[in-house]
Amino acid sequence: MTKITLATVKSIKPGEIAWDGSVPGFGLRARAKSKTYFLKARARGRSIWLKIGDVGAWTPEKARREAQRRLRELSQGVDPEKLRQNPKGLSIVGELIDRYVAEHLEVRNRPTTIKGFQRLLDVHIRPEIGKRPIADVNSADVAKLQHKLRTTPRQANQVLAVLSKMFSLAERWHLRPLNSNPCRGLERFKEKSRDRFLRDAELAKLGETLAAMEKAGEIVPGIALAIRLLALTGCRLGEILGLMWDDVDKDNAALNLREAKAGARRHTIGASTAALLNAVDRVGPYVAWSTNPKNPIPVSTMSAAWKRIRTKAGIPDVRMHDLRHGFGTFAGQTSANAFLVRDALGHKTLAMSGRYVNRDEDPLKRLVDRVSNRIATALSGEQADVEQAPDKMQAGDARRSAAGGTG
Repeated sequence: MTKITLATVKSIKPGEIAWDGSVPGFGLRARAKSKTYFLKARARGRSIWLKIGDVGAWTPEKARREAQRRLRELSQGVDPEKLRQNPKGLSIVGELIDRYVAEHLEVRNRPTTIKGFQRLLDVHIRPEIGKRPIADVNSADVAKLQHKLRTTPRQANQVLAVLSKMFSLAERWHLRPLNSNPCRGLERFKEKSRDRFLRDAELAKLGETLAAMEKAGEIVPGIALAIRLLALTGCRLGEILGLMWDDVDKDNAALNLREAKAGARRHTIGASTAALLNAVDRVGPYVAWSTNPKNPIPVSTMSAAWKRIRTKAGIPDVRMHDLRHGFGTFAGQTSANAFLVRDALGHKTLAMSGRYVNRDEDPLKRLVDRVSNRIATALSGEQADVEQAPDKMQAGDARRSAAGGTG
């Protein structure tokens, strides 16, 4: 009894069909660019051909078991058209999406992340491949979807990340063969880095605008407070909107953040932030309250208010998250190392913190100015007053010169 094996898969030539001797109608067809497992059977008085899947996504043994399963369903009177459209019952991508959301996304992520990923699934992934059998989706399908989103590279990369996780789980759940993730090997699009943050003059204008709009009743006090706290603490929007008075440790100048991205953490605040919070009347459980003091400010309300605020402040290109960038940038400009910046911003790793330390141009410019000025002075034949230089760099140079060192 001849069975289709891996050796059969390797040896079959384009245009040929290999039949399996153990399962009636189960075969392997080779075309110029593909090799496909199929089942030929009779149902309702006619001959039908059902595709099982492509070589690579299916092993011969798994395809053979699938052929046996379909034969059983045909013998039980299952409509062959149903098997053709949805060959594994509920195992289409749409069902995988539902399971991914229920067993992974909603279990392991914060509400804001769930909402964002759910949108990617509903708007981009489900309409494109939701009706496809899970085992049939290949890298070409994913690359096609990725290409459609090329004008929004960040969104395209997020879709790729969601798909990659989803199909990794499909392997774990035995819905696809191991090592068959169709996202493997696909390159992410290059994203444009965004280094926008508010300079001192822009911060002054923002503060002036907040005070004026609050006084005129154009924004509620809770919104103005939330914006000030975003700028002063470097916290994320969700962390500030979810902040409750019970989370504020005034004695130790810290916030106990329950809904932080990297997990609950203690966030140190400065004296100016502590003074701001001390000046606020506690009228409800939330620090930044909405029109109803019992409720937090909805994200949508904050977003709408911010658009008005930034327009009046003359900074229409600034996002609320850029206030966090500003905090990180100013932290970098203090010559703080990446570990301190990481802790100040609540990053999980040093990767994100390093961007603020590495892009700190002002101290670098001061360093270059000092060195080049010293060299220019020497080249001009003038005597540089190194010993009385106020900065540590020049003092260090003087000490090394006195010791005869070259540095």
